[in-house]
Amino acid sequence: MTGDGIGVPLRRREDRRFLTGCGRYVHDIVRPRQLHAVFLRSPHAHAEIVAIDKAAALASPGVIAIFTAEDVTIDKLNGVPCAWGIVGKDGQPMKEPPHPLLAQGKVRHVGDPVAMAVADSVDAACGAAERIPVEYRILPPVTEVNAAMTAGAPQLYEDVPNNLCCDWAIGDAAATDAAFARAHHIAKIDLVNNRLVPNAMESRAALAEYEPATGDYTLYTSTQLPHVARVLIGVLILGIPERKLRVVAPDVGGGFGSKQVVYAEEALVTWAARKLERPVKWVADRSEAFQSDAQGRDHVTHAELALDRDGKFLGLRVSTLANIGAYVSTFGPNIPTNLYGPLLAGVYTTAAIYCEVKVVFTNTVPTDAYRGAGRPEATFVLERLVDVAARDLGIDRVELRRRNFISRDAFPYQTPVMLQYDSGDHDATLAKALEVSGWSSFPARREEAARRGKLRGIGIVTYIEACGLAPSRIARQLGARGGLFESASVRVNPSGDITVFTGSHNHGQGHETVFAQLVGDMLGVSSSLVEIVHGDTARSPFGLGTYGSRSGAVGGAAIAKAVGKIIDKGRKIAGYLLEASEQDIEFADGKFTVSGTDRSMTFGEIAGAAYFPPDGFPLDILEPGLEETAFYDPVNFTFPAGCHVAEVEIDPETGELALVDYAAVDDVGVVLNPMIVGGQVHGGIVQGAGQVLGENCLYDPASGQLLTGSFMDYRLPRADDLPQLKAATQSTPCRHNPLGVKGCGETGTIASPATVMNAVVDALSQYRITHLDMPATPQRIWHAIQLARHPAAT
Repeated sequence: MTGDGIGVPLRRREDRRFLTGCGRYVHDIVRPRQLHAVFLRSPHAHAEIVAIDKAAALASPGVIAIFTAEDVTIDKLNGVPCAWGIVGKDGQPMKEPPHPLLAQGKVRHVGDPVAMAVADSVDAACGAAERIPVEYRILPPVTEVNAAMTAGAPQLYEDVPNNLCCDWAIGDAAATDAAFARAHHIAKIDLVNNRLVPNAMESRAALAEYEPATGDYTLYTSTQLPHVARVLIGVLILGIPERKLRVVAPDVGGGFGSKQVVYAEEALVTWAARKLERPVKWVADRSEAFQSDAQGRDHVTHAELALDRDGKFLGLRVSTLANIGAYVSTFGPNIPTNLYGPLLAGVYTTAAIYCEVKVVFTNTVPTDAYRGAGRPEATFVLERLVDVAARDLGIDRVELRRRNFISRDAFPYQTPVMLQYDSGDHDATLAKALEVSGWSSFPARREEAARRGKLRGIGIVTYIEACGLAPSRIARQLGARGGLFESASVRVNPSGDITVFTGSHNHGQGHETVFAQLVGDMLGVSSSLVEIVHGDTARSPFGLGTYGSRSGAVGGAAIAKAVGKIIDKGRKIAGYLLEASEQDIEFADGKFTVSGTDRSMTFGEIAGAAYFPPDGFPLDILEPGLEETAFYDPVNFTFPAGCHVAEVEIDPETGELALVDYAAVDDVGVVLNPMIVGGQVHGGIVQGAGQVLGENCLYDPASGQLLTGSFMDYRLPRADDLPQLKAATQSTPCRHNPLGVKGCGETGTIASPATVMNAVVDALSQYRITHLDMPATPQRIWHAIQLARHPAAT
């Protein structure tokens, strides 16, 4: 044992360069003769473009070029593609109108790019963009899904009636109707899952250069999936051979799903670099990010739960309107459908489920993946509804959940909405969460808060999520353009140190530490001998990148598979050098040993011999070298699950909300590094709780203007909003993953919105308030209390 392998809470090795200012982000990269791009964006949510005059801007000092949709059309560039479409319940594919790189004839949301100014400095490019007069004919906008579906609503596209992108469904409608027909009670809820802005610490950026002598392009961009970006940007948008475009994602300062989207700016700077034969760089400012980064959530839902006399769940019926924004984004249609509906089964034995989702276009920024991507929305619907059912029937919230759990001995468990769960122990997770949170002593804390004039509430959620999207066969059936595998190459150098090239991408997850621990553990060497290389399509094998908590379960499995091949070849080399059969060679603790003897060779000795064998290898038996590549295509999703408990206090006179305690117990499978798992869970909890505490993206319905376009209006959670978080694990290994891991990057974000909101509603229960939409701002809480105190005023 090396002491720094699997299960050891090593500190993240990559943190040293970040803390000492040595990180290398796109903004830090400067190329010779570099130009700068700035985008002129639409100030209107919906308007026809009548005319654009480039003359004044082109005459400005330092300006090299001004590009509009006309230039894009001349060069026959394609629009931004959708990588994962969906099919409606009528069997027809979704409506996918063109998504132009620069607005062509019409703008459809505030921030829609209209022109690109390229100059020798950022200031010159900004000045040029301001000197481009655009004549618009303003059209009425529509920003809300309910309004977009009404008769006479403004239409974003002539060939998309009622702004309906797709009418999608999952489940058995007839079986669900039958379940409801025999129900003793039907619990109902109407709720809004409000829109969010990702706000990664590093704004998006792209820098492209072109080499005329070879026709090669290099694009440095802040993406979560370099190889996918290479295909979508190079092949599908620009029409250049894949081999001619190198995509490099250096250090990336957070992604949260918004950087797995392919954007027009990345393609445009790449195209401009060739046209101008100089590097072109663009870096978004924060205001631009608010207007152009793919946003998240934005659902309006009605849900009903059918129960029998004993409180057993018979059926679930869900109807959702999902706001997809002005265009179909890279994965946008998939989020409120394929990643939402199948998770409505939760951890319960509900026999019949039917979910229908209408995906709707509006004059807002497109929506796409945002940490959790569909699973937080499903959990919010289900867990709020379970609380409503418990209140309606007078059954304890914990008992109602426990009564409907999938039992430990029922796995593998086939849900009525596609997924088959492989493992879990929800009773054990719940029991530990009740212990960690001090659930039984809550009444005393509530009484103490009341003496201080505060309302104290406690909320609980038992959730499950699907990670490591799989398998490729199912993904293609659901509309994905390709598979969902991951790749890795492991190179053992002659000196015995190791370089791992992974298709996964690290933007805060700790891959450089955890993957090194995994390799070191398997090979019996220190993780300090292992270097992880990622984010460069010229170095790493083709991979799908990082999203959906897939890196450990899928990326790690690919690495393990490649390391397994290294060990297999090591056995062959050891067998040859030790004059033994390959089958008689055992490998453990970094040594290859002839079974039943004391003859052995260390891993380092085998590494050297692989390149410099004492007498050479017979080439018909062995090739020199020690390097292997593997691809891992998972046979199923992984299913992290858990139980979270939150406590809040509310000042009834001001509506001020305080999150005062939070406990999370998560089943993430085998824990590779406890410290990193804890960090991921903490971050996820905060990000999810932020949606309750104040985050809210708002558009003015009349003008379509973004009302929350800066941190003055969009309230991110702060450190003083949060208690000391308690995070623990209660794990059952994944049965089909070779490492037994399930994923941890999104668990907190999936569970915490419903957990905190359940606590808020519990705190307000003395006023008979049964529901509140997010965010639970002081104004919203105070208003609800006033209506409850003075019902005649309504």
